Amino acid sequence: MSKVQNAVIASVKTALSWVPAQWLPGGTPDPLIERRVAIGRQDSRLDGPVKASGQARFAAEVEPEGLCFAALLHGTITRGRISRLDTAKAEAAPGVILVLTHRNMPRLGTPPLISTTDLSAVGNSSVPIMQDAELRYNGQVVAAVLAETQEQADHAASLIEIAYEADKAKTRFEDAKPEANTPASILIEKNHVSVGDAEGELARSPHRVDNVYRTPGQNHNPIELHACTVAWKDGTLIVHDATQMIASSAKALAKLFGLKKEQVRVHSPYVGGGFGAKGMWDHQIIAVAAAKLAGRPVRLMLSREGVYRIVGGRSPTEQRVAIGADAEGRFTALIHTGYSIMPPYGACPEQFSLSSRAAYRAGSFEIVQRHLNLDIVPNTFMRAPGEAVGTFAIECAVDELAHEMDIDPIELRRRNDPERHPIHGTAFSQRALMQAYAEGARRFGWERRKARPGASRQSEWQIGMGCASGSFPYVRIPGATISLRLRRDGLVTIACSAQEMGMGTATVQIQHAADRLGLRTEAISFELGDSALPAGPIAGGSSQTVSIAAAITAAADKLAGELLRLAGNDSPLAGLRAKEVQLIDGGIAGIEDPSRHEGYASILARAARDEVAVTATASAPLEMLKFAMHSSSAIFCELRVSDVTGEIRIDRLLGSFDCGTILNPKTAASQFRGGMIMGLGLALTEETLFDERSGRIMNPTLSDYHIPAHLDVPDIEVIWTGIPDPRSPLGARGIGEIGITGVAAAVANAVFNATGKRVRDLPITLDKLL
Repeated sequence: MSKVQNAVIASVKTALSWVPAQWLPGGTPDPLIERRVAIGRQDSRLDGPVKASGQARFAAEVEPEGLCFAALLHGTITRGRISRLDTAKAEAAPGVILVLTHRNMPRLGTPPLISTTDLSAVGNSSVPIMQDAELRYNGQVVAAVLAETQEQADHAASLIEIAYEADKAKTRFEDAKPEANTPASILIEKNHVSVGDAEGELARSPHRVDNVYRTPGQNHNPIELHACTVAWKDGTLIVHDATQMIASSAKALAKLFGLKKEQVRVHSPYVGGGFGAKGMWDHQIIAVAAAKLAGRPVRLMLSREGVYRIVGGRSPTEQRVAIGADAEGRFTALIHTGYSIMPPYGACPEQFSLSSRAAYRAGSFEIVQRHLNLDIVPNTFMRAPGEAVGTFAIECAVDELAHEMDIDPIELRRRNDPERHPIHGTAFSQRALMQAYAEGARRFGWERRKARPGASRQSEWQIGMGCASGSFPYVRIPGATISLRLRRDGLVTIACSAQEMGMGTATVQIQHAADRLGLRTEAISFELGDSALPAGPIAGGSSQTVSIAAAITAAADKLAGELLRLAGNDSPLAGLRAKEVQLIDGGIAGIEDPSRHEGYASILARAARDEVAVTATASAPLEMLKFAMHSSSAIFCELRVSDVTGEIRIDRLLGSFDCGTILNPKTAASQFRGGMIMGLGLALTEETLFDERSGRIMNPTLSDYHIPAHLDVPDIEVIWTGIPDPRSPLGARGIGEIGITGVAAAVANAVFNATGKRVRDLPITLDKLL
């Protein structure tokens, strides 16, 4: 995050602005946008039966011979050092194989931190892992125990005697503000954006709102706990992990332990939820080191509390949003500033300020965020990082202005909907948010909403409706590579080290490959979850689907060229070049003259080949820099608030999405609904309770950290425009994170419509309404 990075990216964007769009990836629409058979079909997830029947083996279910079990001990001070450490009782406990502390931990570095300049990096923290007696945050791992059973390991860990010498720690949000850091950039965007005199325009505006919105820290709670099973075999490191970053994890472990790339193999065919949490943390590195010292395979699964202690989550934020408008409701000023936490040893900003940059037209802008340095577990990305909390602030402010001006909230948004990126001036690749609003409002019955707060009631229940916009940027990770093997019998195997976390990776890519190659889905298999395969992208940023799709497209193009070479002069394809053919109907055909066709089996038989194989890497994602590309949504909520207890009951929730081509409606609807349920948690229940006196998380269990339960969730309706993005592979954009954005604001705005009370601090709990 540097000024140099800003200058480089700005130069590339400027250069690309002069390049004709048709010269770039996505310059011409993907032909499959108009030629679809399997794409758009509601195929069931291929991994469903093995998961439902219990045949899928997750990281903590692999059982190599001689397996032993690990338990971790977490420090209980925030800043300081270990002053006394006695492991004798633990070492003497039944079944104990090894007690690992900073005294006997192998000397190791830390994995490279996640960054936009090194997309293969996986580290979430630069804090040394049991390399010294120092503690940098409360919960840091101070010891590990290996034993023959998990129960023995847990018991022995409790016998370790440890004392600390504490130093003064930085734990208070308010106290850290005077020394806040203002980074030069946030991800690939310049941090401080100033267009015109926003403060002056705000002061001169006849209508304005200016408020502070606060969101709490949140912790990750995937249903599958973080776990790995590790074994060293004949100099090769084998890691069965629950990770969103298979290829990158293998590369990082090889570097840390001084191994060659081919000496490390990471398996992760099934991941029980990630949401940004399943990167590389201390436990994998400790397990690898312990297995090497003990000469035994090791399983290390974090407890639920252990996840809270060493795996970061969403940072708290404090955001000021101010909007000025003229008499017609057109924005004259938009200010979005504030604070989040990012310690210097962390890697992941909570990029809330990015959410307002492409949302609305305005005559002036002032956007900047500052980072606070606190001694906490390093935060990490959590579903729609930044946008989830940023849209809460900006969309509540828009609703407040609409009420102040007595304008319908959707109409105010329509008046300020941008035709081009409001700051950069670049063209949107495709944007139909107002169509999503129109269709959503009609389906939801928005016309029944009463503008006056508190006007609708049923007995003790006050009824309200609210809406809000959601947004998430399009991302395509560079370097995605796949192998494609076509056999004479017409069967195809596609392989890359992609991740399957429940979103239907293999299912959707097989649908894509079937249409790309002109085959039935039954003829295609997709191998993933293994670092020995060609390096796939990480599963993050709603990027994996389009990233792999671009690699499959490149492989199909390469396959066409190879098949034309094999076809020779005796084929009806003779004389055609790769750009003049398409893969269709189980073979190759001329684009201009489809009657010039030959099947794959015929080509391979004449060439006396049993199969043909290609490996290809996706084109550079230059479309991301040429165009403004975002998934967007219109979220609608109807709820009830009890004027007796203050409790909130969500009655209806509808999401209307504009996300390009929907590749599989069944899996897409599941992704949208899952995100919206997490949005309900953000709005109503989820909050990490952080003790600023001790620097310790006080609610590290699902008994005390409340996520939505079945009775909290209404029937959720999802619809979409389905308009393809002409600049992206398959016309698709990401859908994994857009669902959560906008939900908290829609709920808060509905609460105001029901009660007349504005709640600007999440979560919206009953004490804030009484």
